[in-house]
Amino acid sequence: MTDHDPLIPKHGGYRKLKSFQIAQLVYDITVRFCDRYVERRSRTHDQMVQAARSGVQNIAEGSQASGTSKKTELKLTNVARASLEELRLDYEDFLRQRGLPLWGPDHPALSRFKAKRCASLDDVQAWVEKEQKQKGQEHTDKQGRTRAGTDKASVSVGDGQCRSVPASVLVANGALSLLNLCCYLLDRQLEAQAKAFETEGGFTERLYKRRREIKGFK
Repeated sequence: MTDHDPLIPKHGGYRKLKSFQIAQLVYDITVRFCDRYVERRSRTHDQMVQAARSGVQNIAEGSQASGTSKKTELKLTNVARASLEELRLDYEDFLRQRGLPLWGPDHPALSRFKAKRCASLDDVQAWVEKEQKQKGQEHTDKQGRTRAGTDKASVSVGDGQCRSVPASVLVANGALSLLNLCCYLLDRQLEAQAKAFETEGGFTERLYKRRREIKGFK
């Protein structure tokens, strides 16, 4: 450690992390989704909201704690990852238990969702409204496979009209797409944090080394 190496390195800055930004958007989506589509007095409602919040808060807390404890940063990032995995399962359960489609990553609507790069609830809402107006020519089954005929987002009914896919299906699949990306990013963060902890050590080791330098030990 040299005079240029701070005892407490730069830390925080979590607002610039892509994982934090996505997790925060997922949290906002989940609060609104649960208020609209999940019974407010159910445990599922509270658990989904709390899991989403845990993802955001633990990313932030881990980043802030990294200045004095890489071990704590690693632990809290892992808690965030676990919370978002729980939330991912809840969204999948919502769709499965209601017989609603769980779209594959190549579903046309999800491709448009990814291309939009939503950064706010307003962006997500705009995507939902646009998709509900789609009158495409593809039908997608529960496994995300497509076949010619009709678009699941605008299914033809007996009177020749088109019925848009429920907003809950669009939002749940959009949230799952964001969660998949966020979990991937957190996995990469955990790998980087584990490597940094292994090679650089933690605050106690830096403090011990600094004291030895001050006392003139090599």
